[in-house]
Formats: sequence, structure tokens, C-alpha cells
Amino acid sequence: MSSSVWPSSPLAAASRAFDLLTCAPAPLAFDGRAFEGLPERMMPLDELRKFLLAKSTSVAVRDAVWRELVIRARRDGPAWVVAAVGMAMPGLRRTGGLLASGWHGDTADLDAELIVGFVERLRTVDIDVPRICGRLIDAGLRSARKVREAYSDTELIKVDSAGSRLPMLPWDHPDLVLARAVAVAVIDREEANLIGATRLGQATLAQAAAELGIDPVLAGSIRRRAEKRLADAIHAGELDFVTIRQRRTRDRSASVGSLLGSRNGDGAVLATQQRPLVGKTSVRSRAAVGAPGSRVRLA
Repeated sequence: MSSSVWPSSPLAAASRAFDLLTCAPAPLAFDGRAFEGLPERMMPLDELRKFLLAKSTSVAVRDAVWRELVIRARRDGPAWVVAAVGMAMPGLRRTGGLLASGWHGDTADLDAELIVGFVERLRTVDIDVPRICGRLIDAGLRSARKVREAYSDTELIKVDSAGSRLPMLPWDHPDLVLARAVAVAVIDREEANLIGATRLGQATLAQAAAELGIDPVLAGSIRRRAEKRLADAIHAGELDFVTIRQRRTRDRSASVGSLLGSRNGDGAVLATQQRPLVGKTSVRSRAAVGAPGSRVRLA
């Protein structure tokens, strides 16, 4: 194929590659027979993408399909990496459009970084948590934002006088780091409140466990795993440039948040104003089933 035919835009080129993978006579296909909620037949990936985008398709089905797509991208080679990018193309295009707003440089640079961040995250994304595709697109968005921020910094007028500046994300107030971790579902709200109350506040682990109605040993185990996920997310850049959307509704599970509130008056609110986390496992739910690693769905 001549270079004049092949698209110059990175997103358009990735979309074209996906189209070639899914065209007749031998389109790359997905076996829906092994997945509840999918048609019991082989589905070409372009048809599968339309199926996943339909409003009638449940979140559980989408996550199950994306879990398998990530496994195949890691195991079965470049074709399935291209397939994963193509399956996420509607979301990537929408994100690329948002990134291009107010951008005076070449949008191809942002699109390229968007895809690079997406593909790199394919190797490390946790497939046992909900919203897998969204997490991959978020990783691409953060990668592209870093490039945009770096470019914007070169346009600043430098002066000799000293002045204060905001710290680079995510290295700012610990409550905000916890709030961003909740916003992208690295930890849930009760885990954030547990960490905040015992690590940043004056509450002991026994006091926090009593507020939750669980054993202190179990509370310590939950906190330890949550802190490990939080540290890994910070190291991987998952919390960079995360926007926190504040809501006026009260959190239904802010028992330990009262301990944070006694520390600074508003710290508990920061970790509980995020959107609801569908499918996450709460501290109280894990304690109820008696197994820290068990997963239950929240209403």
C-alpha cells in the first residue's frame, strides 16, 4: 500500500490497521461461546465492538471481554495489540478530541502519545478490577497530557525573579493523593479513609477497626494491600493529572471519615466526593465475608 493511501494521523492509522484485521475473507474474531452475555458464535472484532458499545450490554460483559482482550494482547502478539487499540478507538477518538481543544501544536503528537500510553498500560493493567478499557484510555490520556504540559512549559516566559509554584502532581497534599486514587478506583473510599485516619490522623488502627466493626488484624491487612496498590499506582503515574469532580451528595460509608474530619475539619470530604465506584469491594463488605481477598458487588 502506498504512503499516500495510508493515513498520516496516528489514530486514523490505528483505525485503518484494525479495519484490515477485521475485513474478509479471514477477519480476526472473538469466540463468544465462552462468555455469558455474548452471542454463542465467532464474532468479528468490528461486530464485537458494536456489541460492546450498545447500551443494552452490561458492564460485567464489557469487562469480561476486555479481560480476555488484554490477555490475548500480552500472549498472542502484535495483531491483538492492534485489536485492543481498535476496540477502544471510539473512546480514544473522543479523548483525542478533548486533548486537541485549545492545542496550537500538531495534534498528531498528542494522538501518538495517547496510543503509546494505552499500549504501555496493556502490559501492566490489573484485569481483576472493573472498567479495564477506561483505565487503559486514562493511561493514554495521562501520557498525552504530560507531553502537552511539557510543550506548554516551553512557551512560558522565564524571569529572574523568584516565585512560588504549585507542586507537580501527584506530589501535593496527601488527602488529594488519596482522593485521586479513589477517583480512578485504585482504592475505594473506605480504604482511603482508613489510610487517612491511621496514617495522617491521630486514630489508631484499633480505633479505626472499631468504627468499621471489624477486627484490627483484618483492618491492618486491608490497609496494607490498599497502600501497596496506592504506591504502585503513584510509581506507574496512574494518579498524574487526574481531575477530581466534587459532588454535593454525602457518602453513604464515611464512618472512618469522622476520624479524618476531627483532624482537619474537611479532610474526610476530599476522599468521599468522588463518583460511585461500581463493582468495587468495600472494607465493610470484605470483613462481612471473612476473606480479605473476596470480591462482592455493591449496590
